[in-house]
Amino acid sequence: MTSAPLLESYVAGRWFAASDEGARVADAVTGETVARVSSTGLDVPAMLDHARSVGGPALRELTFHQRAGLLKQLALKLMADKDEFYAISRRTGATDRDSAVDIDGGFGTVLSYASKAKRELPDDVTVLDGAVEPLGKRGTFAGQHIWTPLRGVAVQINAFNFPVWGFLEKLAPAFLAGVPSIVKPASQTAYLTEAVFRRIVESGLLPEGSVQLLAGSASGVLDQLGGQDLVFFTGSASTARKLRSTPSVVANSVRFSAEADSLNCAVLGPDATPDTPEFELFVKQLVTEMTVKAGQKCTAIRRALVPRELADDVVEATRAKLAEVVVGAPGAEGVRMGALASIDQRQEVLRAVKALRGVAELVTPEEVEIVGADKDRGAFLPPMLLRCDDLSASEPHDVEAFGPVSTVLPYDGVAHAVELAARGQGSLVGSIVTHDEAVAREFVLGAAHAHGRILVLDRDDAKENTGHGSPLPVLVHGGPGRAGGGEELGGIRGVLHHMQRTAVQGSPDMLTAIGGRWVTGARRTDDGVHPFRKSLAELRIGDSVTAGPRAVTLADIEHFAEFTGDTFYAHMDEAAAAANPLFGGRVAHGYLIVSWAAGLFVDPDPGPVLANYGVDNLRFLTPVKPGEELTVTLTAKQISPRGGADHGEVRWDAVVVNAEGNPVATYDVLTMVAKTWPPATTA
Repeated sequence: MTSAPLLESYVAGRWFAASDEGARVADAVTGETVARVSSTGLDVPAMLDHARSVGGPALRELTFHQRAGLLKQLALKLMADKDEFYAISRRTGATDRDSAVDIDGGFGTVLSYASKAKRELPDDVTVLDGAVEPLGKRGTFAGQHIWTPLRGVAVQINAFNFPVWGFLEKLAPAFLAGVPSIVKPASQTAYLTEAVFRRIVESGLLPEGSVQLLAGSASGVLDQLGGQDLVFFTGSASTARKLRSTPSVVANSVRFSAEADSLNCAVLGPDATPDTPEFELFVKQLVTEMTVKAGQKCTAIRRALVPRELADDVVEATRAKLAEVVVGAPGAEGVRMGALASIDQRQEVLRAVKALRGVAELVTPEEVEIVGADKDRGAFLPPMLLRCDDLSASEPHDVEAFGPVSTVLPYDGVAHAVELAARGQGSLVGSIVTHDEAVAREFVLGAAHAHGRILVLDRDDAKENTGHGSPLPVLVHGGPGRAGGGEELGGIRGVLHHMQRTAVQGSPDMLTAIGGRWVTGARRTDDGVHPFRKSLAELRIGDSVTAGPRAVTLADIEHFAEFTGDTFYAHMDEAAAAANPLFGGRVAHGYLIVSWAAGLFVDPDPGPVLANYGVDNLRFLTPVKPGEELTVTLTAKQISPRGGADHGEVRWDAVVVNAEGNPVATYDVLTMVAKTWPPATTA
């Protein structure tokens, strides 16, 4: 009989096998040995050094857009092999529906981050944070916050329930930030993580040292971390406390983000009676969250808070839907819920249920038929719904049964629901199912302090809503208190967590050179060639043109009013405008000023500037009266080539001043500009 394979780690550019037999990992459905896992003999210092000295420098040579491009290629490559990963995932107890959440969700998260980075991050190696802060009266001294990558490694310690999504949702923002990762999967499902990781290595897409895999114990890793390193942990609150208190983590102020226990709640609004769509949505959502991944989700609904007068209705409706759920081997006909990840995990859940049953009544069967598998060999449990009418009991708010288990709790009024929700001591997610806007506002504003995310579900968003238990790449995933106090995902926030924000102080010229964005007061260059005649290959930050003056007449104002239909009194009624303390008489339209400015600075002939696609930060600063003369200065502020395209974006600083030199309008003009001109032709 062939022994089960020993999972390997990927260390310093090679696969490493431990020197001992390793611990046995069992198939969650059949109980057979799937793999063995061990990290005995692994050279932890070499792993960390490789990440810092090889992976980090290689990543930092790439721009955000280049990193995003690699992630996109990787996700598409992995997606092509997903059928293979689905087959392996079934051995973890996951149905195909469960695998879609984990596998497709993981690949989708990588794609989402790649796309978001291309849209929101520069094709550069640093990020500017906010506007320039003037620090002196004469404009020669200013400050700018910048983000740069940390020079350490992101150690990612993952839970057993999401062996694919769990590491990819951490890897994507770290990689984009330019920080190498060490992925440590939970041993129980590490064989699926290793299979995906092998495809990553085989793809050859990611720079050497940017990603490594540690299969087995992570003992000793945290002891060698410094102030440039990060830890991302998903698991129990008790383990999080232990890891967070590692002396080196404390002494070196290592950034530690934890996603831990979370007794999430779903609240049924008082208006959601059995005859409303919201009642049906609530029950359907509760059943889904109890049965997807066999309830082994950190975002699953553990507490169902319902109006006291609707408690019987909710219990009966939920019980009826749960009775339709077929439990058994993933892939067997009709099966909707698979096994828990292991026999040990099943025992943990049963111990938690026993504690809950001390104060609550189990209202669903303790035994159900297991389809396509031996119930004694696999880690199966039926969905278990409890009801607790003792609102003084602490167990429903303290004990997390990490499986297909939820407790129905009655409440009296929205304020009471808020109070009960907060008794979870901090949650990743809560939901309120209501069509009453006042109820939604009262609950959200009352409970937001205790939740990382709140879903408001009703008939209007039902078809598009992604569900109570679905973390999204663009939104924060994390929560306060018991939930760990960390934040994963959250769009670009997740990337910036891996970077250092630094306040840089200096002259406008220095800030321009360092940040790659022109700062007011820095040098302008007018070499006699209109900037609109320059392609991206020729254009430089600071290239500028000044045009004007042009006088504004009363006839111009009246013509613009007639042409546009904008006859606001400040432009057309002298007496009313004179009475306005802001104007003291008729003034020109702000949009007339902007239109004239474009007429002054534009170069009309075909050239590298392909299109104007918008204006940002427009402000009208000083009223313009008939007879005043206007001059505009346009300066190349930021140049962003677009990877894979023959053009890029140019942001121009535009300032319109009057004859006294006072700014009357300031704004940024956004244009698409060709990389070369004339454009290259294909033979």
